[in-house]
Amino acid sequence: MNWESHHRRGETLRRVGTTADARLDGLLPMDVAGVAENFHDELDLLAALVLRWHTRLSGRLDGVLSEQPLDLETAVAAAWRRAADEMPGVRLLIDHYREHPVDEAMASALARSTDKERALLAVSAGLSGPGDPRAARAGERLEGLAREGWRPLRAARPARGAQGAGSLVSRLKAALVA
Repeated sequence: MNWESHHRRGETLRRVGTTADARLDGLLPMDVAGVAENFHDELDLLAALVLRWHTRLSGRLDGVLSEQPLDLETAVAAAWRRAADEMPGVRLLIDHYREHPVDEAMASALARSTDKERALLAVSAGLSGPGDPRAARAGERLEGLAREGWRPLRAARPARGAQGAGSLVSRLKAALVA
Protein backbone atom coordinates (compact mmCIF):
# COMPACT_ATOMS: atom_id res chain seq x y z
CA MET A 1 0.00 0.00 0.00
CA ASN A 2 1.51 3.30 -1.04
CA TRP A 3 1.19 6.55 0.92
CA GLU A 4 -1.67 7.86 -1.21
CA SER A 5 -3.81 4.74 -0.79
CA HIS A 6 -2.96 4.63 2.92
CA HIS A 7 -4.09 8.25 3.25
CA ARG A 8 -7.35 7.59 1.34
CA ARG A 9 -8.05 4.55 3.50
CA GLY A 10 -7.45 6.59 6.65
CA GLU A 11 -9.75 9.39 5.47
CA THR A 12 -12.46 6.89 4.61
CA LEU A 13 -12.06 5.24 8.01
CA ARG A 14 -12.49 8.61 9.74
CA ARG A 15 -15.71 9.22 7.79
CA VAL A 16 -16.94 5.73 8.67
CA GLY A 17 -16.26 6.37 12.36
CA THR A 18 -18.03 9.72 12.25
CA THR A 19 -21.00 8.15 10.47
CA ALA A 20 -21.17 5.26 12.95
CA ASP A 21 -21.06 7.73 15.84
CA ALA A 22 -23.87 9.77 14.26
CA ARG A 23 -26.13 6.81 13.43
CA LEU A 24 -25.60 4.80 16.63
CA ASP A 25 -27.33 1.81 15.00
CA GLY A 26 -24.51 -0.72 15.44
CA LEU A 27 -24.29 -1.43 11.71
CA LEU A 28 -21.26 -0.99 9.49
CA PRO A 29 -21.86 2.08 7.31
CA MET A 30 -20.87 0.39 4.05
CA ASP A 31 -22.55 3.24 2.13
CA VAL A 32 -19.91 5.82 3.09
CA ALA A 33 -18.00 7.17 0.12
CA GLY A 34 -14.70 5.34 -0.36
CA VAL A 35 -15.56 2.17 1.56
CA ALA A 36 -15.89 -0.06 -1.50
CA GLU A 37 -12.68 1.34 -3.01
CA ASN A 38 -10.54 1.12 0.15
CA PHE A 39 -11.78 -1.95 2.03
CA HIS A 40 -12.10 -5.49 0.71
CA ASP A 41 -15.23 -6.40 2.65
CA GLU A 42 -17.08 -5.96 5.95
CA LEU A 43 -14.42 -7.83 7.90
CA ASP A 44 -11.65 -5.61 6.52
CA LEU A 45 -13.56 -2.48 7.54
CA LEU A 46 -14.53 -3.88 10.93
CA ALA A 47 -10.95 -4.94 11.63
CA ALA A 48 -9.74 -1.41 10.93
CA LEU A 49 -12.39 0.01 13.27
CA VAL A 50 -11.52 -2.51 15.98
CA LEU A 51 -7.88 -1.44 15.69
CA ARG A 52 -8.95 2.18 16.16
CA TRP A 53 -11.01 1.18 19.19
CA HIS A 54 -8.10 -0.73 20.73
CA THR A 55 -5.78 2.21 20.10
CA ARG A 56 -8.20 4.62 21.75
CA LEU A 57 -8.77 2.28 24.69
CA SER A 58 -5.01 1.79 25.15
CA GLY A 59 -4.53 5.55 25.14
CA ARG A 60 -7.23 6.05 27.75
CA LEU A 61 -5.73 3.29 29.90
CA ASP A 62 -2.26 4.87 29.62
CA GLY A 63 -3.72 8.20 30.67
CA VAL A 64 -5.65 6.94 33.66
CA LEU A 65 -2.85 4.70 34.90
CA SER A 66 -0.29 7.49 34.62
CA GLU A 67 -2.25 9.24 37.38
CA GLN A 68 -1.42 6.28 39.67
CA PRO A 69 -4.94 5.67 40.97
CA LEU A 70 -5.48 3.78 44.20
CA ASP A 71 -8.39 1.76 42.82
CA LEU A 72 -7.09 0.26 39.58
CA GLU A 73 -10.28 -1.60 38.72
CA THR A 74 -12.42 1.54 38.94
CA ALA A 75 -9.83 3.50 36.97
CA VAL A 76 -9.72 0.87 34.20
CA ALA A 77 -13.52 0.80 34.00
CA ALA A 78 -13.55 4.61 33.77
CA ALA A 79 -10.98 4.50 30.95
CA TRP A 80 -13.15 2.01 29.04
CA ARG A 81 -16.23 4.23 29.47
CA ARG A 82 -14.31 7.30 28.34
CA ALA A 83 -13.11 5.53 25.19
CA ALA A 84 -16.66 4.27 24.56
CA ASP A 85 -18.04 7.79 25.05
CA GLU A 86 -15.58 9.08 22.47
CA MET A 87 -16.42 6.32 19.96
CA PRO A 88 -19.99 5.23 20.77
CA GLY A 89 -20.98 4.17 17.26
CA VAL A 90 -17.83 2.15 16.78
CA ARG A 91 -18.29 0.49 20.18
CA LEU A 92 -21.90 -0.36 19.27
CA LEU A 93 -20.97 -1.91 15.95
CA ILE A 94 -18.21 -4.01 17.54
CA ASP A 95 -20.79 -5.24 20.06
CA HIS A 96 -23.38 -5.87 17.34
CA TYR A 97 -21.07 -7.91 15.11
CA ARG A 98 -19.69 -9.78 18.10
CA GLU A 99 -23.24 -10.97 18.75
CA HIS A 100 -24.27 -11.23 15.06
CA PRO A 101 -21.21 -11.88 12.88
CA VAL A 102 -21.82 -12.11 9.15
CA ASP A 103 -19.69 -15.25 8.85
CA GLU A 104 -17.36 -17.57 10.74
CA ALA A 105 -14.25 -15.52 9.85
CA MET A 106 -15.80 -12.45 11.48
CA ALA A 107 -16.91 -14.47 14.52
CA SER A 108 -13.41 -15.86 14.98
CA ALA A 109 -11.70 -12.49 14.52
CA LEU A 110 -14.01 -10.77 16.99
CA ALA A 111 -13.64 -13.56 19.55
CA ARG A 112 -9.85 -13.15 19.46
CA SER A 113 -10.18 -9.38 19.60
CA THR A 114 -12.54 -9.54 22.56
CA ASP A 115 -10.20 -11.86 24.47
CA LYS A 116 -7.27 -9.51 23.83
CA GLU A 117 -9.26 -6.47 24.90
CA ARG A 118 -10.38 -8.17 28.10
CA ALA A 119 -6.84 -9.36 28.82
CA LEU A 120 -5.64 -5.78 28.37
CA LEU A 121 -8.21 -4.60 30.91
CA ALA A 122 -7.18 -7.29 33.42
CA VAL A 123 -3.47 -6.62 33.03
CA SER A 124 -4.03 -2.88 33.33
CA ALA A 125 -5.96 -3.39 36.56
CA GLY A 126 -3.24 -5.65 37.96
CA LEU A 127 -5.50 -8.70 38.02
CA SER A 128 -3.22 -10.83 35.85
CA GLY A 129 -0.01 -10.74 33.95
CA PRO A 130 0.65 -10.71 30.22
CA GLY A 131 0.11 -14.14 28.70
CA ASP A 132 -2.00 -15.37 31.61
CA PRO A 133 -4.73 -17.61 30.13
CA ARG A 134 -7.13 -16.41 32.86
CA ALA A 135 -6.68 -12.75 31.94
CA ALA A 136 -9.59 -12.61 29.49
CA ARG A 137 -11.94 -14.00 32.14
CA ALA A 138 -10.82 -11.41 34.70
CA GLY A 139 -11.13 -8.70 32.08
CA GLU A 140 -14.66 -9.80 31.24
CA ARG A 141 -15.69 -8.85 34.77
CA LEU A 142 -14.02 -5.45 34.37
CA GLU A 143 -15.76 -4.92 31.04
CA GLY A 144 -19.06 -5.64 32.78
CA LEU A 145 -18.20 -3.09 35.47
CA ALA A 146 -17.36 -0.54 32.77
CA ARG A 147 -20.61 -1.16 30.93
CA GLU A 148 -22.73 -0.60 34.05
CA GLY A 149 -24.62 2.60 33.41
CA TRP A 150 -22.92 3.28 30.06
CA ARG A 151 -25.35 4.54 27.46
CA PRO A 152 -24.12 5.49 24.01
CA LEU A 153 -25.13 9.03 23.25
CA ARG A 154 -23.08 11.00 20.80
CA ALA A 155 -19.36 11.04 20.32
CA ALA A 156 -17.62 13.16 22.93
CA ARG A 157 -14.32 13.61 21.12
CA PRO A 158 -11.78 15.57 23.14
CA ALA A 159 -10.66 18.94 21.87
CA ARG A 160 -7.09 19.14 20.63
CA GLY A 161 -4.74 19.99 23.44
CA ALA A 162 -7.34 19.14 26.07
CA GLN A 163 -5.93 18.12 29.40
CA GLY A 164 -6.07 14.36 29.84
CA ALA A 165 -6.00 13.72 26.10
CA GLY A 166 -3.59 10.83 26.68
CA SER A 167 0.15 10.45 26.63
CA LEU A 168 2.26 11.58 23.73
CA VAL A 169 2.88 7.95 22.82
CA SER A 170 -0.84 7.11 22.76
CA ARG A 171 -1.59 10.18 20.63
CA LEU A 172 1.17 9.19 18.21
CA LYS A 173 -0.23 5.65 18.03
CA ALA A 174 -3.67 7.05 17.28
CA ALA A 175 -2.27 9.28 14.54
CA LEU A 176 -0.43 6.34 12.97
CA VAL A 177 -3.59 4.24 12.91
CA ALA A 178 -5.49 7.10 11.31
